[in-house]
Amino acid sequence: MSDQPPLPTAPEPPPEQPLENAPPPPEPQQMGDPAPYLPPEPLPERTPFWGYFDLALFVALAFPCMFVGGFIGLNLARAVVAAVHPAVRIPSLEPLAEQLGADIVLFSVLALLLRLQYDRPFWRSLGWRPAGIPLLLPVIAGLGCAIGVAILGTLIHIPNTDNPMVDLMKERTSAILMACFGVTIAPLTEELIFRGFLQPLLVRSLGTIPGILLASVPFGLLHYREYGDSWRHAILIGLAGAAFGWMRHRTGSTQASTFMHASYNALIFYAVL
Repeated sequence: MSDQPPLPTAPEPPPEQPLENAPPPPEPQQMGDPAPYLPPEPLPERTPFWGYFDLALFVALAFPCMFVGGFIGLNLARAVVAAVHPAVRIPSLEPLAEQLGADIVLFSVLALLLRLQYDRPFWRSLGWRPAGIPLLLPVIAGLGCAIGVAILGTLIHIPNTDNPMVDLMKERTSAILMACFGVTIAPLTEELIFRGFLQPLLVRSLGTIPGILLASVPFGLLHYREYGDSWRHAILIGLAGAAFGWMRHRTGSTQASTFMHASYNALIFYAVL
């Protein structure tokens, strides 16, 4: 036997005292008890957030807005010409002023609709954002699209028709005004309407390819009268609209499709001038 004394043992910790005013521990859940309530997760927002009712409302308001805006723009242009130089005669001045006035009123109504109905901003809602690619690429794509449309036009033998656009471009100053409008205001407004407002709704409902193609149909028909009621011209412009729509879909940006549209128009006007 060893003569060494036993090692001392550590003292036992005192029992924990319950804190005053501490909440009682949760009771274990019994079998058959209802599950605790958890709030449902919010549904993902649909893209785009507007629907076909908004589209129908916009179409219904488009004609009176264009009439009012065109009337204001036309009379304002006449008043300015009369005050500055009554003898000046620029054939495209009044039609362009009429179109510009119609565009201003029409887009003001669309911005008001998006704000009152959904409390959303105008430009961001219609996809006006950086494309994520150099803007030179949409410009090059627009030039290539114009060349491709010109080649296709020779293959299907598009007719040389007498139309309002040709008549307005016979005078030099008038032609320059048409070209300036055609590479700035026209592509901006058309892209915001067809690729910013209409196409996302159709793509959401029908899919990418059908949505892009269907959005290009009214775009081509819009130019039907401008080219002397030529269905060949309308088809070619509709195909160009489908190319703009593909750019819009791939980049998610109407800014990119607008630059593509503008460079397309620029090459067409350069060839005409």
